Amino acid sequence: MSDAHQPTLIDASGDGQVADFPEPAPLDSHGPARIIAMCNQKGGVGKTTTTINLGAALAEYGRRVLIVDFDPQGAASAGLGVNANELDRTIYSVLMEPRSDVREIIHETAIDNLDIVPANIDLSAAEVTLVTEVAREQALTRVLRPVLDDYDLILVDCQPSLGLLTVNALTAAHGVMIPLEAEFFALRGVALLMETIDKVSERINPRLELDGILVTMYDGRTLHAREVLERVREGFGERVFDTIINRTIKFPDATIATEPITSYAPTHPGAHAYRRLARELVARGDVA
Repeated sequence: MSDAHQPTLIDASGDGQVADFPEPAPLDSHGPARIIAMCNQKGGVGKTTTTINLGAALAEYGRRVLIVDFDPQGAASAGLGVNANELDRTIYSVLMEPRSDVREIIHETAIDNLDIVPANIDLSAAEVTLVTEVAREQALTRVLRPVLDDYDLILVDCQPSLGLLTVNALTAAHGVMIPLEAEFFALRGVALLMETIDKVSERINPRLELDGILVTMYDGRTLHAREVLERVREGFGERVFDTIINRTIKFPDATIATEPITSYAPTHPGAHAYRRLARELVARGDVA
C-alpha cells in the first residue's frame, strides 16, 4: 500500500476545518484507573494498533497506562517488544490461578508510563476452562482489581470474537471503544456488537458505556470510505470520535519495529492522529 496518502484529521462538523483539543494538564497523582475494552468481533480493523498507539500517546501526556493483551494471538505483546511465547506466565496464568497477583506478570515497555500484561496462545484455552467456573464472566475483573490504583487507564485489547473472553473484558470495563474500518462489511457487524454491549450492561455490568466509535483505515480519496463515514455519523452521532485514523504504511512498519508510531515516527501524521485521539479522550472526560 502506498504511503502517498498521509493521515489527516477531519472535523466531525464536515466543514473541512480541523478542530483540536487542548493538551492535557499534568496529573498530581494516579488512579483509580478507567478500564476501556477495545472491542470489535471483526478482525483487522485496527484494535491492536489503536490500543498500542493510544496507550503510548496518553503515556506521553503523563498518564500511567496498562495494556492488557486479551487476545491469544498476542499481537499487542509482540507490538511492544514482548515475546510472550517464551514466557511461562501470562494473563492466562492469573486467570486460572485465583490467588495469583497480576503484578507478577506486568512487563514494562520501552515507553515511559506504559506497561503491558502479555498473552500468548495459552489464552485460547480459557474460553473452555472458564465455562465451568463460578462467576466466569468476572475473572478479569478479579485479576485487575489489585492494580486499579496504580494506573490512570487500562486498555484491554480484545480478541476478534464475542465469546467469553470478550464478555470478561466488557464486564471489567467502564467503557468500550469500537475501532471501525471505513468499509461497509465492517459496519454491518456493529449492530451485533452493540447488542452484546447492551446485554452485558443490563445483566452484569451496569456501569458499562460506549465511549465511542473510532473510524480507522480511512482513505478520503475513495467515495466508498466517505459514504461509510457519513453512514457511521448518521447512525451514531456524537458517539463517533472526531478524530479519524487514516490508512498509512507507517502503522505496519512501526509494528515490525515493535514500537508505537509515536516513537517510531513521532512527527508522522499517524502519530499526530493518535495524540489527538488521546487529547480528545481527556477533553471528553473519558480519561483523567
